[in-house]
Formats: sequence, C-alpha cells, structure tokens
Amino acid sequence: MNEPTPITRAAAHVLCAILWIAPLAATAQPTPPATLATSATADYIVALVNGEPIAASDVRARLARIDIPTNAPAAERAALARQVLEQLIDEKVLLQFAAESGIRIEEAAVDAAEAEVARRNGLSVAQLRERLPQAGLTPAAFRANLRNELTLQRLREREEGRVRVTEGDIDAYLRTHQGSTDPARTALELAQVLIPVPEQASAEQEARARAAAEDVARRARSGEDFAALARRLSQAPEAANGGRLGLRRADRYPTLFWEAVRNARPGDIVGPLRSGAGFHVLQVVSKRDVNLPEPTVTQTRVRHILLRATDEAAQRDAAARLQALRERIVSGQTTFEAAAREISEDSSAREGGALGWATPGLFVPEFEQAMDALAPGQVSAPVPTRFGVHLIEVQERREVERSPRDMREAVRALLRQQKADEAFEEQVRELRGRAYVEYREPPQ
Repeated sequence: MNEPTPITRAAAHVLCAILWIAPLAATAQPTPPATLATSATADYIVALVNGEPIAASDVRARLARIDIPTNAPAAERAALARQVLEQLIDEKVLLQFAAESGIRIEEAAVDAAEAEVARRNGLSVAQLRERLPQAGLTPAAFRANLRNELTLQRLREREEGRVRVTEGDIDAYLRTHQGSTDPARTALELAQVLIPVPEQASAEQEARARAAAEDVARRARSGEDFAALARRLSQAPEAANGGRLGLRRADRYPTLFWEAVRNARPGDIVGPLRSGAGFHVLQVVSKRDVNLPEPTVTQTRVRHILLRATDEAAQRDAAARLQALRERIVSGQTTFEAAAREISEDSSAREGGALGWATPGLFVPEFEQAMDALAPGQVSAPVPTRFGVHLIEVQERREVERSPRDMREAVRALLRQQKADEAFEEQVRELRGRAYVEYREPPQ
C-alpha cells in the first residue's frame, strides 16, 4: 500500500497537489475516534483544531489519493484513516500559525501554480478546470489546496532561511562519510566485459578465455574506451549499453565484485575475475558513500525576463503582460532574447536575459522549480518570486563533475536541508503541543 509520506516541498501531482505533513508524536493527545466513516457519503465533523473543523469528507478526499488495495483488512484501513486525520490536524495547525505570522499568498502565485499543474499534465488551465470534478474537486477547492501548499512551502522556506551551516559542520560530515568501505553505505556502478567459459570447459578453452579477458584488461588500462570494448567483446546482456550494470548499493553486487573493487577508485580497471560464468573485467564507473552528494551535477543554461512588482496588483499586471509576451515568443512573432533586451527589468537584459550555467540551489525555490520542470527550448508560464514575475527559458543542460568546492557547497545544501527539516518538525511538535484538538465521534 502507498501510505502518505512526508514531503517538505510542494509537489504537483496528477490534477491536484497535496502537501503531506508527517504525523509527529509529541505531547500526548486525546485518542482519536476508533472508526471514521470513510466509506459513507454523509458528512460530519471528525475533529476541531483550535475551533476550526476537519470534516469526514476531508479525510475521505485525502484517502482517495492513496492507492489502498481492495482486499486491505478493515483494521488496516481504519489505521490509515486515523493517520490521515493526524496529518490533516498537523496541516491545520501549521496553516493557522502561518496566518498568525502574516504569511499571505498572492493570487498571481496561485495562478502560476495552477498553470504549472496544467502544463505538467499537458492541459490548458481551462481544460484542467473541466477535469477537476473527475477528481472530486471544484476549481475553488483546487485553488484553495494550492494556496495551502504555497503557504506551507513559504513557512518551510522561512525556517530554512534561519538555518546556518558552518565550515566545521561540512568538515565533520565529510570526515564521517568519505572513504567508507561498508557495502550497505556505498553507492556503486560497475561496467563489465564478460568472456564466458562453457561448463565442463577444457583447459585449453579456459586458457583462451583467460587470455582474451587479460587482453581486454590490458587494452582498457592503456586507455581504450571501456564502453566500446564491452560493446564489441562482452557476451553479457548489458554489452549494448557499454557493459554498465547500473547504480546500486554495493551489497547488491556479487560478493566477488565488491571484494575486488572495495579499494578501487572511479575509473579503475579490475580483473580479470573468475566466476562460474567465465572471466569478468570490471570498470568502476562511480563509487561514493550513499550519504554524499552525487559526484556529478546537472547544470542548466537558462535565461529570463523579469518584471518587478511591489504589490499584488502589480504582480497581476506583470503576469498578464508576460503571458501575452510568452504567446508571442512561442508563436515565433519575437525571440526570447529580443524580448528580454526590450522589456526585462533585470541587469541581465543587455545579455538577452542570459543567466549562464546554473547549478542546483543557485536560484530561489520558485524559480528553480519552474526551471527544472522545463525541457530545453521550453518557455515557462509567468513565475512570481520575491523579485517580481519572470518568464524562464531553458536553453540546454549538461552533466559536469563537481569540483572540491562544488562538493562542499552541495554538502552545505544537504546539511541546510537536514537542519531545516529538523527545525520544521520541531516547530510542528511545538505547535501541535499548544493546540487544542477535540476529536468527535461519528453520529449514531
């Protein structure tokens, strides 16, 4: 069963987006009702959170988005319903706190989120709204869900902005996780050339196979392309893919392979190794502790057009102007570069809006999420951020090796995320502990 899982950033799903807040055990709470009428159609209040109601229909709507096997036992269904209710209570507490803290989501931000959900589903906004009833939602309810998501995301980002990661924190993390030889903690990708040896092979057959494998290893160590050798000479199923066996935890590789590459570094050639199948020559494609960032990073070459907006009315006007401009760009009436030079209010305007090659974490979350959702050549819908409203175009992407400095910055981002998660969970615990939650029994 796909149970609700904690997500700390808003995510668009098919036709609707729901931010799940994991239930957190803090101070003792009253025991919720043992049963919820999750299959009934009648509606009633199942809980009050500081006087605000949560209805049985809210629980049913959330459960409808979970894939529950039809043969799931009644006790399991009831437990899941209680878990969903606890999530809704946590969410309600956070939204109340956000309102008290003065967090407000502009209509332009909701418009942009709605347009993004539509785009990801290959629909126009009008088509999305037509299909919402199939998911049991009205357009107003859907937009309310989006507003709640954005509110919780804004609250989460505020906590993240308060987090500080020191150079000592990074040093300690790297000391802990670099050089691990624990296969359960090692992410490993190998490529192989397999020279098979038939069962009950003669000594001469085995010697020929060994000589062929040794020749492959020699050629690979002298600089020949391993993938090309695998495609030409390997008789393993993955030969057409350059011999690559896929990234997996090291303890999921044969013990023979792991023991041979335990002390090897990426790029090293190991073997030949004899197994029951024949002789293997291995190349270490990548090897790292599972808790460390990937050794490569995807960079995006991107450009944008920015219209600054200081209030909600200005945001609406900017979004309307940029939407009209996007239609002109997509239809070929003008180019993105020319439009950026003409109207963008960012210093990048003179470069046609070009922002260069960007690594993850460089831009504010709203900008980055929209950028990541685009394929090269695509132009986004208007994207509001604290700087104004943007049109974004992704030009191309590439994979590059992280430098030592880049690796430290990636670890910094990872630690900041971890600390922000911990702070956010602690905030939920504190707010839940102070909240007055009254559970209601179903009507008899």
